[in-house]
Amino acid sequence: MIIKLCPQRRDDELVLSKRSDVLTINGERFDFRGVPEGAVLPASAVDCEFVVGDVTRLSGELIITLLLPCGPGATESARFPFDIVSPPDGKVSLPQ
Repeated sequence: MIIKLCPQRRDDELVLSKRSDVLTINGERFDFRGVPEGAVLPASAVDCEFVVGDVTRLSGELIITLLLPCGPGATESARFPFDIVSPPDGKVSLPQ
């Protein structure tokens, strides 16, 4: 899995965990195991305001873009985040 982050100035919070290709975003579970190789699931088909880009699977990797809320004191790593590549199952560590 590759999680791309799109920072946006907001005061809310993103809490993210994963298990296989299932993401739990702020307590709500989203199962992407059914996305086949080469397919594109439009962001508009996912009922979650934090999914801001199409969900794809390329070379076996699920690729998803999520909005990353950044407060007024956000660090540079939050304002210019790197992709999260192959995170282990469990809580996903996000830049603050």
